[in-house]
Amino acid sequence: MNLQSASEMRSTWTSVREATFDFLRSVGVDTFFGNPGSTELPMLDRWPSDIRYVLALQEASVVGMADGYARATGKAAFVNLHSAAGLGHSLGNVFTAYKNRAPMVIIAGQQSRDLLLNQPFLGATDAPSFPKPYVKYSIEPARPEDVPVAIAQAYRIAMQRPWGPTFVSVPVDDWTARCRPVRDREVSIDTAPDPSLVEKAAAMLLGAKAPVLVVGPEVDEENAGPALVDLAERMNIPVLAAPFAARVVFPEDHPLFAGFLPAAPERVSDALEKYDAVGVIGAPVFTYHVSGQSRLVESDISLFHLTTDHMTAASAPLGLSILGSLKFSVPALAALLPETTNPAGSRKSPPTSPKVVKEITPAHFFYCLGKLWAPGMVMMEESPSTRPIMQDFVRIREWGGFYTMSSGGLGYGLPGAVGLGLARPEHKIVCVIGDGSFMYSPQALWTAVQHNVNLTVLVLNNGGYGAMRSFSRTLQVRDVPGIDVQGLDFLHLAKSMGCPAQRVRTSAELEDALKKNLENTGPGLLEVVVDPEVHILY
Repeated sequence: MNLQSASEMRSTWTSVREATFDFLRSVGVDTFFGNPGSTELPMLDRWPSDIRYVLALQEASVVGMADGYARATGKAAFVNLHSAAGLGHSLGNVFTAYKNRAPMVIIAGQQSRDLLLNQPFLGATDAPSFPKPYVKYSIEPARPEDVPVAIAQAYRIAMQRPWGPTFVSVPVDDWTARCRPVRDREVSIDTAPDPSLVEKAAAMLLGAKAPVLVVGPEVDEENAGPALVDLAERMNIPVLAAPFAARVVFPEDHPLFAGFLPAAPERVSDALEKYDAVGVIGAPVFTYHVSGQSRLVESDISLFHLTTDHMTAASAPLGLSILGSLKFSVPALAALLPETTNPAGSRKSPPTSPKVVKEITPAHFFYCLGKLWAPGMVMMEESPSTRPIMQDFVRIREWGGFYTMSSGGLGYGLPGAVGLGLARPEHKIVCVIGDGSFMYSPQALWTAVQHNVNLTVLVLNNGGYGAMRSFSRTLQVRDVPGIDVQGLDFLHLAKSMGCPAQRVRTSAELEDALKKNLENTGPGLLEVVVDPEVHILY
């Protein structure tokens, strides 16, 4: 769309709907995710052929797919939901999108303005408050003619660091109203760090005898990975993955990669106390899942923190926090450091073959998956109880090669994987998901089939919620109801939606089945019945 002069803009009138679609085109939107309802029909009328509408069969799946797509492309995804009920269905994954820092504009229908005073059927009372506080911006425009500008503002705010979802409620009768087009504008999305503070961070590393880097998902999000590798290699600094890192943080076969920090205060203290300087890059300081005492807070350890997130900077319990885009701060820090002459030594042992028994153990499953993992594969993982085992046996080597959810809320992984596949059709997407997690959003398989997404779904069936079993043992509680889940038939469920499916029960048949499913193109599901042993997470 060409830039228009102010005088041309003043003399031009169009409809709210056309102004909105013209704006979408101006920012490169070619895909829209939705589950439509009656209050959105005027927006959906004669849907334009140049924008793909991706239908999901439930609103949580809609938002999960949009999240995966947004994280893979680095562009805000656009979402169509149906009034308060549809938004309500989606809120678990809206929370996940907020924690994932996924840029997204959610547009929900609202009843017509003339009915709103009488609490109409399908009307959303105080619609902008409904998704708060887990959206960055929320509005129901005061006038119909303000709708396109509000959507444009929602897009620009979603794309400001840290990324996240925004929300616009649009009454059904607004779409045909007359308005002015949205002016084309360019708004920067990155901010530079304070150079004097970057110098202080460099001084911490230069003055340390044993420095370490703790790295989180912002590095991959901002395409700062190569600069981070250069930073680590310059001074031969080991790199640890921050607790609950939801993306790849460092090539996991690199000699400087030292492993994954657990989300427990004592365990993090144990891992970091042997160092005298810690650089936390693109992660909070620190994300925990269980309570405990952090000895680091009372120690003399030096710590600096590079992030784009003002909330994690403000909440860090110690250290120097430097706000700014990592695409600027990481290279600036590396440029202040001398190159070392010391060769990097391997800090993480290669995986060894686990003991093989007739039943498939999670360790054997991930060992086989690790052997078959190939360049170009991308993993979406939602199997919390086996994540530490996965990290032992599968080495993610490529930037953009791993995703999971930051929120802890189940039901994101499968639709998120579909969104990844829609964004990256040239890659094989592998969704590793627990049986309990799969049942939150199984209908996402239908969308994968409709769009022939190159997706292999690996369902680890241990007959229940493995993470709950683990925490029950950790907390020393017994006879907890609702943990075991039996009688599910994943093969028939998948096939009912047109997705080929297979089941394996023994170690002898596992590797061949895995290889076949990873080599296939298009959507497919492999159910792996695994030993329901209880794994200790922390």
